Formats: sequence, structure tokens, C-alpha cells
Amino acid sequence: MGLKMRKNHCHSVALKVNEQMGTKIGYTFIQSNRAWLPKALALWIMGMAFISMSIYRGMDEENKIRRKEVLGSMCDQRARMLQDQFNVTVNHVHALTILVSTFHYFKNPSALDQDTFAEYTTRTAFERPLLSGVAYAPRVVDAQREQFERQHGMTITTMKSEPSPIRDEYAPVMFYQEPMSHVKSLDMMSGEEDRENILRARATGKAVLTRPFRLLGSHHLGVVLTFPVYKSKLPPRSTVEERIKATAGYIGGPFDVESLVENLLGQLAGNQAILVNVYDITNASDPLIMYGDQNQDGDMSLLHESELDFGDSFRKHKMICRYHQKASTPWTALTTAFFLFVIGLLVGYILYGAAIHIVKVEDDFHKMQELKVRAEAADVAKSQFLATVSHEIRTPMNGILGMLALLLDTDLSSTQRDYAQTAQICGKALIALINEVLDRAKIEARKLELEAVLFNLRAILDDVLSLFSEKSRNKGIELAVFVSDKVPEFVIGDPGRFRQIITNLVGNSVKFTERGHIFVKVHLAERTMVKTDAKDETLLNGGTEEGACRSGTGQFNTLSGLEAADGRNSWDKFKHLIDAEGFQSNASIINMMASNGGSEDVTLMVCVEDTGIGIPLSAQERVFMPFMQADSSTSRHYGGTGIGLSISKCLVELMRGQISFVSRPQVGSTFSFTAVFGKCKEYVFEDIKQSKSEDLPLGFKGLKAVVVDEKPVRAAVTQYHLNRLGIMVKMSSSIKDTSSTAKNGLTSSEDKFQPDIILVEKDCWISGEDSGFNAQLLDWKPNGHVFKLPKLILLATNISKDECDKAKAGGFADTVIMKPLRASMIAACLQQVLSTENKRQAGRGALKKFGATVECAASAKAALDKLQSPHCFDACFMDIQMPEMDGFEATRRIRQMESKANEQMMNGGSSVDGTAKRDELHLPILAMTADVIHATFDECLKCGMDGYVSKPFEEENLYQELAKFFKSKPLSGA
Repeated sequence: MGLKMRKNHCHSVALKVNEQMGTKIGYTFIQSNRAWLPKALALWIMGMAFISMSIYRGMDEENKIRRKEVLGSMCDQRARMLQDQFNVTVNHVHALTILVSTFHYFKNPSALDQDTFAEYTTRTAFERPLLSGVAYAPRVVDAQREQFERQHGMTITTMKSEPSPIRDEYAPVMFYQEPMSHVKSLDMMSGEEDRENILRARATGKAVLTRPFRLLGSHHLGVVLTFPVYKSKLPPRSTVEERIKATAGYIGGPFDVESLVENLLGQLAGNQAILVNVYDITNASDPLIMYGDQNQDGDMSLLHESELDFGDSFRKHKMICRYHQKASTPWTALTTAFFLFVIGLLVGYILYGAAIHIVKVEDDFHKMQELKVRAEAADVAKSQFLATVSHEIRTPMNGILGMLALLLDTDLSSTQRDYAQTAQICGKALIALINEVLDRAKIEARKLELEAVLFNLRAILDDVLSLFSEKSRNKGIELAVFVSDKVPEFVIGDPGRFRQIITNLVGNSVKFTERGHIFVKVHLAERTMVKTDAKDETLLNGGTEEGACRSGTGQFNTLSGLEAADGRNSWDKFKHLIDAEGFQSNASIINMMASNGGSEDVTLMVCVEDTGIGIPLSAQERVFMPFMQADSSTSRHYGGTGIGLSISKCLVELMRGQISFVSRPQVGSTFSFTAVFGKCKEYVFEDIKQSKSEDLPLGFKGLKAVVVDEKPVRAAVTQYHLNRLGIMVKMSSSIKDTSSTAKNGLTSSEDKFQPDIILVEKDCWISGEDSGFNAQLLDWKPNGHVFKLPKLILLATNISKDECDKAKAGGFADTVIMKPLRASMIAACLQQVLSTENKRQAGRGALKKFGATVECAASAKAALDKLQSPHCFDACFMDIQMPEMDGFEATRRIRQMESKANEQMMNGGSSVDGTAKRDELHLPILAMTADVIHATFDECLKCGMDGYVSKPFEEENLYQELAKFFKSKPLSGA
């Protein structure tokens, strides 16, 4: 039948291929329009020519605009500086008028004469470098002329050195600077234009300028500056009549405009780049040039005008600038346009050649399509083949595993049970390998879909750690998990695939780590975004960071004290994460989630850090390639197929995350990945709260504990698990400090922290400095009152019998909390330490209700003594966490005793006690523990237990589990 199905399948695939190959393939657009290709090329060339010309014109116009802007900026700058320097000189002349008014008219007698004026103006000439000199001419009316001439011994003359004719008033020069001695007694109002300027100056009270003229001596173009001098103080808002009446004289001086502009241009860089002309445009129809040559060569096509304000509102001036040379050829625009045209021409030719090539390879394209159809059909056949083969393999394998499970439930000798268990383990490994291959095939076919269900992320992490607890203990390595309190307790996603990723990463770490630790951390990606700097780049490339995270003792501040590969996960950043968040109870986490509400996503960052052998630099590039390992000896020495990381990477990408790693040979590796999960909605929180009470016991809430551990990271992990149980925790680095802290808490009113439990790390306990701790605890009698001593519990990854006896002698509880730590396992141990006798009494009372006769044993050794053959017990309830020896080891020894007794019965024909031969010995053993995860159940079955009763147990559940073994006879003893 199977052969017939395969033939039908092959026939359907072949038929599908033929149908696809028989479909008519139409012509492409290029092939159907091949006659238009030369015309399209010509149009393309014409278009590129037009675009190039447009670009040239645009760039040329832009250059002209930029050239015009530069000219305007330079011209405005020169005009502004010319105004500023002119105004500075005017201000100094104005100050001189105030000096004359103050010392000549306001002083009686006058404190000013020709010698004083000449000496002062000569010594302050540096303040007026552009004035050839200054002179003062008083206002003399015609009635005072004779008196003035007699008083000063002069005759008022005109510009032609002739006596001035009779006028209403005169302005003869009385005080003058030495270079201007030739103007003595000269009437400044003898000229018509000079008279108008003087009258305008005294009427406005401001400086006035004459029209430009050639100055005597220098023959430069210049103007005369005139300022009025008042003999009395004027009101703030004086009228014209008041200013004319108060006028006492005038101060004036020739202003060398050409020298001023020459000095200005000499101060500026690039003064040769432009030509400057200064004009008097009072008469707009006939402007008068003050500086520059109108006939000088230059670029007359581009001019810029800047207004000049010399303080005289009557006379108008402006500056006209032009470039000294005409604009050069715009080579940049020409080159750009030319190269653009060439590039466009090449692109057009390339496109034309590509089109011709496409037309030529059209037949090859049809052949490629045919091959593509065949390849797709082969891929479909491969997928169907994998599905069929996996079904064909999994079906008998499931039957084999089922039969092995049934076989293990029968009475077997120790050798037979060992063979059957080995076969079962190999079968499960084969099924896991087949599942991985199928997952890879689904991922390649893009048919792997993720679930979206609500799950407890912390429970999954605890479950994964329990899978590797035995291996980590056997190797003596620290295995721990830490989940930030900011991470929601319940998220929406695919729990199976998340478990698969964590299992792959932790499994690889356990496989390749022989010492040190394996640390799983989960936190919000938004809170732990690390900026990659030069130091981090060094770490990513396999560099080292000497002493980056060492403690004061020379060890590294990591979980085990050994160096980790990724320095970005240092203790400083881990401590900052703890301090920023603080530890919260589970109820507070749920409340925080309920307050956030909504259905937004949350992005988690998961880091798996180990101190194993690391990955060689040459092999790091192919870590995520399927079926690839570091070297050929890896699979022989450590096992594995090299497909786990490849599948993990694909699953992380399906979860909208990314995976990366940092690895350093002989130091270790740190794999980090992000995953996006959904936040659960508000209406499901009541169900969550109801279900949470079943996960972890709530009876420890309010207890106080002290964690003694010299490694801060390891202590923080212990605190995290205790806080999940509602226990308040303080940390201490040594037992000696813990004793002093506890005694201070008893005597101090400020800090009343009396611990109920003290959990001591084995490394801290066996150190020499902490000897004699029990005596210190017994000395707690402050003020004559004896307080209840806290319970001492030891934390250990592995412990020998001698160490356990020594701990008990030192005052520690019989129960040792074995690592890796899980909240449910800690709860079970604490229940045993705090209320062991109560638990035994509760179990005894529940069994007696069903008519059983019950005997209790305080330890595993006592139980072994009671169960030595012959015994009269019909069943045994075994607690997993017990002092000296746990329930797993006790069960194994009971089964070994039964195997020996059975072999003696089979070989000798009589029982141990000499009675008649009977059925093989097999006492039903049921585990009793609060650790309800699936991995613990598997461990119970593996060590030989027959059932499982979770604590706290209900009487009905206890009866149902016990009744499975006694359906045909009454219960007589337990």
C-alpha cells in the first residue's frame, strides 16, 4: 500500500511539472518592442543634451547671482566702514566745539587764545587724521566789525585776500591750527556756497558739508565740514530762532575724502577685486564724483550702489562698486554639464546594450523558467519526502518508546532495567534529532508558525534549569537564572519555541563548560540598550579587558568569580539594573502589569553567559550555519549535530528579534537575543492571580532572611528567588558580619531586622575566617533576654557526606539547598526545615483515615534501616529533600537492595528470611515534594520511583495515587 501511495505521489508531481511547463510563456515588453530600441536611444541622447544645457544655464545663473551677492556684500561693507570713520571724525570736531564754547564763552575772562587753541588742536590731531586742520571763526555782526578788528588787530578779508565788503554779519577766522595759518582773518561767509552752509549749520545745529572741491596743497577731492558753536546752553527742544540767537561762531575744517577711502580700501583684503566710486548726488541730474575714476576699466555689466549717510541731511552721497575684472568662463558649469551628458550617453548605451542582450537571451530565459519549474517541483518532492520519512520513522519509534515505557513498568533485574533505560534515552535522542531536522525543513519552507498563548516565562526558565541540574552538579559548575522584576510574569507568545531556544543555548553551555558558571539573565531590552564604543568593539572581536570587572580580592565580579567573555555584562551594569528596579513581590508585578494594561508588545533581552572553552575566532563566522561546528573533533568529543544554533537563530527571527554572541577562546561565550512578546490584557489578570496561588506557596511571605555570600552576583540571584516567595532579604559578605548585623538589629530601635533564616553559601562557610560561627550565634542574649535563633541553611552546588556532617555539627539544618536554585525547590526545602515534623504528622493523619498503619522516619538513613529485607511495608512515601541523603539517592539504594534480594531468590530458590519463595520484591515508592515541574517528575521515574504526590497534598489526591497499587487487596501498612 505504501508503494502504491508513493507511485501516485510521483505521478502527481510529474503531472504538475508538465502542466507548468506546458503553460505558454508570453513575450516580454522589450522583446515585443525591439524595433523601437534605436529610436529610444536617439530620443534619450536628445533628452540628455537638453538636460545638460538646462543644468549649464542654471549653474551659470547661480554663479551670477552668487557673484552679485558677493559684490553687494563687499560694497556694503566698505560703505559702512567709510560712514563709521567719517562719523568718528565728526564726533571729535563736535567735541572741539563744546571745548571752545566752554572755555571761551562760559569763562570770563576767556581761557582760550590762539596759542592754546593751536597747541591743543595740534596735539589732538591724531583724533582727526582725515582733516587737514581745524579753525574757529566767531560770529561778528556789522555793528561789531570795527571793534573786533581793533581788538584783534586784523582786517576781515575775503577768499581773494581783499577786505570784506559790508555785510550783515561776518565769520572771520580767529583761532586756527598751525597748518592753516593762511586762513587767518578769512571771512568764511565771503563765498556764496560757504555762507549757505554756515547759515544751514547754525539753523540745524548739526554738521554740514560743502560740495566736493580740490583741497589746497594735496589737490585731493574733499569737502569742508562746519559745526556751529553756541555761547549759551540750549533747551532740549530748541527752535531755529533760539539756535540762531545762541550762535557764537563756527568751527570748520577741510575733509580729505580721497585719503579716507584709500586708507579704508588698504585695510580690507581683496581691495583689488572691486573698483569703488563715491559720488555727491545732492543734484541727482549732475552727480559730483568724490572718489574714483569714471573712465577706469572694469566689469560695467554688474554694478552695486550703497547709500552713504555722513550726517548732513541736505547733501546726499552714495558708493558705486563694480568688479575689477569681468566674470571668468564658468568651467564648473561647463564640466558638470559635459560629464552629465557623457554619463547619460553611457547610461543610454548601457541600457540599449542591456535591452539587446535581453532580447538575445530570451530563449535562455525560457529554458531557465523550465528549470525553475523543475526545481520547485523537486523542492516540493523533498518536503513531502521529509514529511513521509519522518512519519515512517516516528511511527515505529513511538511504538518502541511506548513498549520500553511499558517494559520499565514491569519487574526487571537491575541489568535489564539499565539496558531498557539506555534504549529509552537513545530513542528519545533520535526523536529529538528528527524533530530538529523537521524544524529546519519547516523553516526553509517558511511553514513554521508560532503560537500566541499566555505562559509563565519564569516557570519555563526554572523548568529548563531543572533539565540540566544533574549535569551541572556533576561538573561542579554554577547554574543560575535571574529575571528582572520589570519583566512581566505572564506574556503572550510561543512557550514551546522559547523553551527550545533556551534549552539549546543552556545545553551548549553545559556541554562546553567544565568549570565556572552558566548564567541566564532576562530583562527588558529598552532598559539595557548598550552603546557600542571602542572598548566593546574590542570585546566583540575577541579582545581582552584587563581588570574591567575585578573585585578587590582579585576575582572577577561574576557568578563564579571567573572572567566572562562579554565585558558589557559586568557587575557594575548588573548592579545598576538591580538598584534601578529593586526587588518586588509577585503581587506587585501583577499589579504593575495590570496598570500598564493594553495589548502592546514587550521586547525582552535574554543573555546566556558561560565560562567554557569559547569559540575559536576562525569558527565564529559559521556558528549559525546548520550542521557546522568549530572543528571536526567537536562532534566526536562533545557530541551534537551543529543544528541547534541555526534553529535558534531562525526562531529568534520569527519572534522579531536578533541573536548575537561574544566569545573569547578559553574564557567563555555569551549569547544574547531579543524576542518580542505580547502583554496580556487586563481581563485575564483575575485568572492569573487565581492560578498563581497554585505555582508557589504563599506561607513564606513576611519571613526575613540573610544571604551570606562573598560574590555579589550570586547573592543577588539568591535574593531574586527568595523575593519570589515573598521573603525579605538582606545580603552580607561574611558570616561574621551577619552575626554583628543581627545582634545590632536586636539591640537597635532603628533597624529591627531579626532574621528567621540565614542562608550561607558553602564557599563562604568553608573559608577559614568564618570558623566558630555557631558560638557567635549562641551568644545572642542582649539585655538578659534570649531571642529565637534563626535557622541556618547551607547553599551548595555539590556537597560530600563529610561536609554535610560537619555542617550539621556546626548548627546548620539537615536540609541542604542544592543548586541550581528554583523557587519551588527552595520552598520545598524551607517547608522541610521550618515544619518537617508538622508535615509528617499531616501525612500520618491523612493515611490513617484510610485505615493504614503508618510509621515515620526522620531521615533517609532511618528509612533504609526500616526497609531492610524482610519488612512488612506495602508502600513508601519518600520526601525528595532530606538531610544527609535526598529522596532520589534513597530510592536508588532501596531498588539496589531489592535487586540483590531478587537475584538471591532467583539463584538460591528461597527468600532472604528463609521462607518459601514468593513474587519479586518491589515496594511502591511515591515522591512527595513541592517541586512540581516536569523535569523533577522525570527524575523521580528515572531513579525508580513509582508515583508522584505534590505538596501541599489533598487527601483525595493522596488516596487516588495510593489506590493505583492496591486495587485487589486492602491497605495494611505504609
